[in-house]
Amino acid sequence: MTDYYEALGVDRDASTEEIKKAYRKQARKLHPDVNPSEEAAEKFKVLGRAYEVLSDEERRRNYDATGDENGRGGPSFGGGGFGGGFGGFGDIFETFFGGGGGGPASRTRRGQDSLIRVRIDLQDAAFGTTKEVEVETAVTCSVCDGTCTREGSTPTTCSDCGGHGQIQRPMRSILGTVLQTETCARCSGFGSIIEDPCQECDGQGRVRERRTLKVKIPAGVDKGNRIHLAGEGEAGLAGGPSGDLYIEVDVRAHEVFTRRGNDLHATVTVPMTAAALGTTVSLDTFDGEEQIEVKPGTQSGEVFTLRDRGVQHLRGGGRGALKVHLKVETPQKLSDRQKELLRELAEERDEEAGESTTEHRGVFTKLREAWDSL
Repeated sequence: MTDYYEALGVDRDASTEEIKKAYRKQARKLHPDVNPSEEAAEKFKVLGRAYEVLSDEERRRNYDATGDENGRGGPSFGGGGFGGGFGGFGDIFETFFGGGGGGPASRTRRGQDSLIRVRIDLQDAAFGTTKEVEVETAVTCSVCDGTCTREGSTPTTCSDCGGHGQIQRPMRSILGTVLQTETCARCSGFGSIIEDPCQECDGQGRVRERRTLKVKIPAGVDKGNRIHLAGEGEAGLAGGPSGDLYIEVDVRAHEVFTRRGNDLHATVTVPMTAAALGTTVSLDTFDGEEQIEVKPGTQSGEVFTLRDRGVQHLRGGGRGALKVHLKVETPQKLSDRQKELLRELAEERDEEAGESTTEHRGVFTKLREAWDSL
């Protein structure tokens, strides 16, 4: 059985304070963060066990009397190492010597991401464009170049923590007086103090500025799409890297065309007589003027499809279609002469006003029914 006094390197009549000092001295050498060897790890386990037993007066008396670390009536802390009561070697080591130990914090911070919205026309969304956008954001200070200090000066080491960013304070616990590590209040954990800050940025390493960017809007974007510009967001603190900029696209409504997916839709209205006799309709599209042939007898609601006249696919691969919806306009106000002509036409076609049959329906009856169904 291991001799715990020997493991700690103390005499059997050593005081509690001597045992504590011996443990701390050995632990600094054997802790896995300092000495990663397997031999040191095993010794550290024994060391921790020895301290656990000998630092407790009752368990120490039982150990001295029986040679058993638990003894008669002594509490059990589990099989190996520090058991449930202390949470492991690492916890008790951190209680004595402080957790973390990562050194002073860095002043450098990455800048925040930014989001702005840009409105474009439907035609620009279809073919793509380049827009100039103004952004008010943080940029690296040109005077100190992000160092935060006045020219010719540098940060000074914090006198409270000695540049470590952390200080240790004594704290009473069940194990006696231990050291607790906390962030240095004087330097806020940075380990240094800027005594002569840059007057331009007030020691931040960045200033706010309005700048203009040229943003390429790809063909095929739609409302709500975002364009990612890496490194174009706010500059970071103390010369830290810039965040990213996101451009959210908004598309203005068009007076003629509406978009559904990559297809464009337009409605063309023709008189009833033109739909009956046939005609040609001119339509100004994003690709120029298009002639649409309306054949005699064309009904309201018929759709003419012009391929490759729509919006370009965002990831390439062609364009959508332009779909032209025909709307036949039925006259609402007729002169007496016009009414007479329509009656003559109805008689000529054997159609009576207000009546229709399933066997035969005249063109004007069909047009009226189609119009009423819209």
